[in-house]
Amino acid sequence: MRNALDLNTVRVYVAVVDAQSFAGAARLLSLPSSNVSRHVASLERRLGVRLLERSTRHLRMTEAGRLLYERAKPLLDSLLSTEEELGAVQRELRGPLRMCMPGEAPRLLAPILAEFCSLHPGVELECDTRLTGLEALREDVDLSIVFHRGRQDDSTIITRELATLPSIVVAAPALLAKTGTPRQVRELESLPCITTLSALKGQPWLFLDGTGEIVKVSVRSRYRVNSGELALAGARQGIGFAIVAAYPCQEDLAAGRLREVSLDLRAAPLQLLGAYSHRHSVTARVRALLEFIQLRLERVGSGSR
Repeated sequence: MRNALDLNTVRVYVAVVDAQSFAGAARLLSLPSSNVSRHVASLERRLGVRLLERSTRHLRMTEAGRLLYERAKPLLDSLLSTEEELGAVQRELRGPLRMCMPGEAPRLLAPILAEFCSLHPGVELECDTRLTGLEALREDVDLSIVFHRGRQDDSTIITRELATLPSIVVAAPALLAKTGTPRQVRELESLPCITTLSALKGQPWLFLDGTGEIVKVSVRSRYRVNSGELALAGARQGIGFAIVAAYPCQEDLAAGRLREVSLDLRAAPLQLLGAYSHRHSVTARVRALLEFIQLRLERVGSGSR
């Protein structure tokens, strides 16, 4: 009977792929580089196949190496998560948690983060509102909170939906008096609108048809911003129509400063996501915070914003 694979050797191989070098894996695992090379060579001999093609500049998986990585990586991550969860049962959450979020997110999340840290005094939270988006995960950040509308394109990033926030189209009464009130989303193509600076190159608005499929509507804009607060301020001034999450609009709608525009298609909801990189297993601290945020935002996601 053939001996089972050495799990530790497989773990070293996965670390080499994740780090894209033997030296990087050695640093990650706190092992000498020679030990890392021996582990991989031993695994290749055990399996009777070459797993990696090496050159002075590149490290590339063979077909067999890719198959092993794709099968082993989720298992190793699951084992690590289980180990952390079992340990968390016996001890309180403790240690650093570095995260970032866009500047408008604290309005929604500040009380939740404060409550989480109050419940877990061993957690050392660092939250930066200057680093934003998925790019921040390359800055040694454990967790990035992002707002997103539509499909996600980056498959190298793990995201967890924390809340789905209903969205609406709004406009100032003065603007509606000039343009009239549109009833079809395609009418927006010829009307002044406020768009997002970076997402979807700042142009299309996203709606959902009756089957839940995304419908893109190209709109004209001279006011492009990456903030719901800035979009609302522009809408109040009559600069253009705005597609925004519903919850921060309630006072403006009640006071008559803005009006909701009813159209033939629903605005695609705004998703609040927690994002972290595939390359690093999520810690028990991050996992606990994500679950806590999700729990506290259940009401926001099911109601108006």
